[in-house]
Amino acid sequence: MSINYKDAGVDTDAGQREVELIKSVVEKTHSKDVLSSLGGFSGLFNLDLSEIKNPVLVSGTDGVGTKVILAHMLDKHDTIGIDCVAMCANDILCQGAKPLFFLDYIATGKLVPEKMEKIVSGVAEGCIQSGASLIGGETAEMPGVYEEDSYDLAGFCVGVVDKEKIIDGSKVKEGDVIFGLSSNGIHSNGYSLVRKIVFDHAKLDLNEKYDGLDTTLGEELLKPTKIYVKEILELLKQVDIKAMSHITGGGFNENIPRMIPDGLCAEIDTKVIETPAIFKLLKEWADLNIEDMYRTFNMGVGFVFAVAEEDSEKVKDFFKDSDLKIYELGKVKSGEDKIEIKF
Repeated sequence: MSINYKDAGVDTDAGQREVELIKSVVEKTHSKDVLSSLGGFSGLFNLDLSEIKNPVLVSGTDGVGTKVILAHMLDKHDTIGIDCVAMCANDILCQGAKPLFFLDYIATGKLVPEKMEKIVSGVAEGCIQSGASLIGGETAEMPGVYEEDSYDLAGFCVGVVDKEKIIDGSKVKEGDVIFGLSSNGIHSNGYSLVRKIVFDHAKLDLNEKYDGLDTTLGEELLKPTKIYVKEILELLKQVDIKAMSHITGGGFNENIPRMIPDGLCAEIDTKVIETPAIFKLLKEWADLNIEDMYRTFNMGVGFVFAVAEEDSEKVKDFFKDSDLKIYELGKVKSGEDKIEIKF
């Protein structure tokens, strides 16, 4: 008895169906510089660098970690793609780069076109929010590696910055002011701990609405990562930002020091932060140590940057009508520890 590829768990017809479903969604992200169409062997992007003196390409790749497990459990797949774009676009933004294009990679046990369309719709929305064009991607059906209903999602972003305008923290000096921008909740890091608390320790119901939350717990945990690209690129036209940090895995303790030169220290006062209710609930449910939480989560601040003291009022004025909350977290001082957090 003969068998075929479909018998082995790979449905090429489903793959073609997915391409048809996502085509119009992907095309909405395309700028005039996209020269290819969906379904080719590669994505083509015209590099119009006429307005950049010394262009430098900046790239970043990332995934969304175990947050995909929650998307699977809730059968809600239309926002996880925003997280994927955010993780990459916010990272390259830290060097002052403007995102140009994005590619995604989805690996799954069984290709369900309608589910893939929802995932890619989220990726497309993230691309629109960051100003990037979605020019390609891959959906890999991998039975035997992934369970039938499970999937993983990763992405790759390329941006550009003028060589003379690369932000690397080298201009940071004592007295500079450190600002933080509000997060949209947990974003995409710390979910292994979150799941342990929610399912193993406190044994909570994702469909319940707990005190302090404006949604069910499941909806709260799936809130997509905030993309800071458009606000920061606009702010850069008005203010000399000296350093930036995307608060991801490792929280404050690992990420803020990455923007601080040797011999200097970021003095951070957490009391100014309006910590979202979800973090307070996690602390309560598992009796978490506050210092450990700042080493794991963003705690309400998703992006941090430093400016000269004389520019601090311009920063505050810029965000006065924004949906984002701006926090003056502290200042840069001399010291060898890179970061000092006051609780």
